[in-house]
Amino acid sequence: MSNDPQNDLPPPIPDATPRPEDMLKSATAPAAPAAASPSGASGAAARPYEHLLEQFARDYLQDRRSERRWRGFFRLLWVGLALLLLWTLFAQRQRVTAPATPHTALVEVRGEIAADTEASAELILSALKNAFEDKGARAVVLRINSPGGSPVQSGIVNDEIKRLKALHDKKVYVVVEEMCASGAYYIAAAADEIYVDKASVVGSIGVLMDGFGFTGLMDKLGVERRLVIAGENKGMLDPFLPVSPSQLKHAQGMLDQVHRQFIQVVREGRGKRLKETPEMFSGLFWNGEQAVQLGLADGLGNLDYVARELVKAEEVIDYTPRDNVAERLAKRFGAAMGEGAVKAFRQLAPMR
Repeated sequence: MSNDPQNDLPPPIPDATPRPEDMLKSATAPAAPAAASPSGASGAAARPYEHLLEQFARDYLQDRRSERRWRGFFRLLWVGLALLLLWTLFAQRQRVTAPATPHTALVEVRGEIAADTEASAELILSALKNAFEDKGARAVVLRINSPGGSPVQSGIVNDEIKRLKALHDKKVYVVVEEMCASGAYYIAAAADEIYVDKASVVGSIGVLMDGFGFTGLMDKLGVERRLVIAGENKGMLDPFLPVSPSQLKHAQGMLDQVHRQFIQVVREGRGKRLKETPEMFSGLFWNGEQAVQLGLADGLGNLDYVARELVKAEEVIDYTPRDNVAERLAKRFGAAMGEGAVKAFRQLAPMR
């Protein structure tokens, strides 16, 4: 007997709970021969555990193999998509070579005429140059469906059409679908002939500058506008300030001058065919049948009619530059990435 009471305690009982790594090792290791036992009870008790461990090891290895296969599949899928996008982005950007046989060259003008749109002067001029320079193109047709837009963009296209007509000695036709109004008609006036549908909307020869005024609302809410300027007219037509008669007169003079430019372009383009009325340049618009009567258009007809009967080349080749699938996906992906970056920055900002 020892005087130390700790020496009289029984030895600790070892933890018999198997660990996962020990189970895996024992399941994959070769089985040792069981010790002889008169009753065989110990071997019978071990066999169920061996079966469970073997099943666990097989399931684990199967899951790992499946995970590796799926990971490889998705990697190949992403690589394939990337290659497809690159191919469509660079290969399809090249315009299909137009046939050398006689054909009608088509350029579409759709939507608002403004910079950074599908109807911008940059894109329209690129298509017009390709169409005029192609020796197989017997004439150029602009198919217009637009409510108008920037007078600057419209004026650039109008001037370039005149230059290209004189340079290449090719006729230009305009075919109107739903609408050819304001800046769109500014472009159409440069054509040799204009054809419309009887229900098309044509005209709106005028210029506008729009905005809002909030001075009355600010007075009701008790809001004060504080604007510091250098130059007495720097805050011209500010929506939160009362309208200045002198500034309004100046803006009206600018609009009147642009309007006169518009009228001059229409008169030069239409010539003696134009049957002027007091309302013709007031900003009104008419249907296609009325436009023909007023001399704003030359007749009723669509693209097929013009190509077949006037150009005498039924085959139509579209020269309009368009975004391909890859470019559209890239724009959407880029916008999504930018939005995600902004959100991430906002989340990190408070931590800085």
